[in-house]
Amino acid sequence: MTTWLLLIGAIILETVATLSMKASHGFTKKVWIAPVALGYGAAFTLLGFVLAQGMAVGVAYGIWAASGVALTAILGKVLFRDPLTWIMAAGVLLIIGGVLLIELGAQAAH
Repeated sequence: MTTWLLLIGAIILETVATLSMKASHGFTKKVWIAPVALGYGAAFTLLGFVLAQGMAVGVAYGIWAASGVALTAILGKVLFRDPLTWIMAAGVLLIIGGVLLIELGAQAAH
């Protein structure tokens, strides 16, 4: 369970860092530099802990990256009014399905 909490934390921090980068407007708004740097640093650190606890790199990175993409797309729409078309939303659903298949495949391998 701890491994999953660390992975969720890594996903959230990576998403916060990416959204902070958008909010910085090309780093012209200096207040956003610290959340970008700290968020990415902490996200990679937590991902490292997840891998050190034995989660397969393909599973950990696949879930981390896919979940981050989906969450960032959704929050980008909400916070910045970024486009999120029906086709993009379908892609988010496919990402969620892919993450579930990765996890199910990892469980079946045990």
